[in-house]
Amino acid sequence: MPLLLTCLSLCWLACANLALAFELRAQPIATDTWMVEADTGYFTPENGGFLVNTAFIATEEGVVVIGSGPSRRFGEQYRQLIEQTTGKRILEVIITHKHPDHFLGNQAFSDVPIRADATTTAMIRAEGEGLAENLYRLVGDGMRGTEALAPTAPLPLGMRTIGSHRLEFLSVPGHTQSDIAILDHSTGVLFAIDQVFNQRTPTLPNANLANWHNALNTLQALPFKLLVPGHGPVSRDAKPIEATRDYLTWLDDTLRQAAERGLAATEVMQLPIPARFAQWGEAQAEWRRSIGFRYSQYERAALPWLTPAR
Repeated sequence: MPLLLTCLSLCWLACANLALAFELRAQPIATDTWMVEADTGYFTPENGGFLVNTAFIATEEGVVVIGSGPSRRFGEQYRQLIEQTTGKRILEVIITHKHPDHFLGNQAFSDVPIRADATTTAMIRAEGEGLAENLYRLVGDGMRGTEALAPTAPLPLGMRTIGSHRLEFLSVPGHTQSDIAILDHSTGVLFAIDQVFNQRTPTLPNANLANWHNALNTLQALPFKLLVPGHGPVSRDAKPIEATRDYLTWLDDTLRQAAERGLAATEVMQLPIPARFAQWGEAQAEWRRSIGFRYSQYERAALPWLTPAR
């Protein structure tokens, strides 16, 4: 009986480890540059929360990593992939904004500078624990051992040369209160992480739509050759920027018109999604989430008497 129990325990552990392994593939996209493309669904125990694209650039000084992923376990496997792919040390990690699938892998990189702008760093310090707890609820065991480690170093805006790569760090808020995009002028690769979605429906829990439109205009004007979106495949043109702008415009117009008609949120959820967006990942689910996040703002604007007097 003890032998049988031991065998069963070993089998269980092996299955558990297998279930928690990520299928990470470094996709070369430019000189010294790789991307790891993520699932375009939503957070589940099966995908371990791996929903956001990550990327890395191997310079002569070391590897610049863009995003650490959704969990400690992901970060550890991701770091191993980076080191195996490049044969170089990790120089630093860039965190582009506060959403948890972008920074909860930080523990795997705690021995190198983890850079973010001051606003993002402050928000992660204030909100990180709660964001991690939410992913624990959604992902489950795949989050085991994950804690919210805030960025440890500043991220100055503007141009910075690292090895032979001229990297420009740009402030493009809109998806959240503070977002950073990175243009590698040496290769023409634009890392528009989560300001641009490609074939995946944008998420809006912290969005400012006016700022987001301004950010998209800024990004489209840049001299990029290859675009790495936050979600979905890379692109060699600005079509994902245009599609993201189109979606945000449609959502804004539709919610405003629905509020002016006096529709309840449950009625708005039944409105049709245009065919050009309907096949995107999580189209129906994100539409409903966006109504939950945002519709009350449109109702207050359209029906100001609903706003309680102060």
